[in-house]
Amino acid sequence: MDNSTVSPHEGDENRRSRPRVGHIQFLNCLPLYWGLARTGTLLDLELSKDTPERLSEQLVRGDLDIGPVTLVEYLRNADDLVAFPDIAVGCDGPVMSCVIVSQLPLEQLDRARVALGSTSRTSVRLAQLLLAERYGVRPDYYTCPPDLGLMMREADAAVLIGDAALRANLHDAPRLGLQVHDLGQMWKEWTGLPFVFAVWAARKDYLAAHPEQAARVHEAFLASRDLSLEEVAKVAEQAARWESFDAAVLEEYFTTLDFRFGPDQLAGVREFARRTGRDTGYPADVRVELLGG
Repeated sequence: MDNSTVSPHEGDENRRSRPRVGHIQFLNCLPLYWGLARTGTLLDLELSKDTPERLSEQLVRGDLDIGPVTLVEYLRNADDLVAFPDIAVGCDGPVMSCVIVSQLPLEQLDRARVALGSTSRTSVRLAQLLLAERYGVRPDYYTCPPDLGLMMREADAAVLIGDAALRANLHDAPRLGLQVHDLGQMWKEWTGLPFVFAVWAARKDYLAAHPEQAARVHEAFLASRDLSLEEVAKVAEQAARWESFDAAVLEEYFTTLDFRFGPDQLAGVREFARRTGRDTGYPADVRVELLGG
């Protein structure tokens, strides 16, 4: 047999030179991607845009090499993934786009109907944790599309994330006379720690085969993030052209978010894992492996 012969799958692998990288389609990730075109690295990536949940599933399944993964899915699959240091989507206080919108005070939500406007496991788990342990209530949860008006017809409160939460927080809830509770602020007041909603990670098998490419992707995202935050007014101005928020609101939002993943953020991740691991599908002391660590 000719030793130079490779299987069709191996041939595909050899021909595929660009890493397959995920891109969350929410506004909260725009500063991480905006600078890629400016720095000239966008063409070096095979970019896939989707929701946080679908991108997490694709990374875990092996359909992506590198990408954002929601914190719960990262913790569930930590044995197969290596997180990138110093880059994440989180907050150190308010986040603006992960909220509970309620017709009642939160302490009155025991056995009340609470609509979950997303399948984002991290935000949902955080909301459930806060309501159960901080407010002592166990509502009747159900999932539905993230339309606040429709949700409030059947529910006493709703959990919303991403752009839908931002719209509810800034536009719809005040107009409807509803209370808005920021999940990031609630977590900070409760624990004193930042919260991380998603990390960037590489599959261990990809990292073993392509360590230099993985390092370049990490560096590209850090450079994109830094450039975007340096020119945040320009990022906000451009985004405002196609969004229902003006540039000033978007600039406030982009600078409220915390895109770091250092010791404080890692402490927040460990605290969340300690409080939720037992009934969420990962060890309470799950090990977070960092690239270069």
